[in-house]
Amino acid sequence: MTAHYDIRFGDWTVLDKDAKTIRFEVFVEEQKVPAELEMDHMDALCLHAVAYDAAGTPVGTGRLLPDGHIGRMAVRKSARGTGVGGALLRALMAQAKARGDRQVELSSQSHAAPFYQRHGFTIEGDEFFEAGIAHINMRHKFA
Repeated sequence: MTAHYDIRFGDWTVLDKDAKTIRFEVFVEEQKVPAELEMDHMDALCLHAVAYDAAGTPVGTGRLLPDGHIGRMAVRKSARGTGVGGALLRALMAQAKARGDRQVELSSQSHAAPFYQRHGFTIEGDEFFEAGIAHINMRHKFA
């Protein structure tokens, strides 16, 4: 089931309300990440993306850091499996490529690694734990 999503880009002052809502719901409430670890000083420096469904409800988010890392990818439970995560990831990758980045990197929760591999990412290094959750570093080099 693939739906159409309106993906909007902006800085933290533009998208913070919707991005915070999604991130708090997914990371803090669902995955029990401490709130003080979820929000960080990097938000002010990132390009943020928020996906909205046909009703205008924010359902997914992610951010692109100045160094080419993609982070804080989160999709609300109600929208999982609809293609919004892939649409967000492709949109953030396109933004990175357009600004001249040669590659993008991310720290995936280990269970989500196959999702990123389907989008051309390769695993680098060993599994590690962040906020009590298993992660793996991944990289995608642009052709």
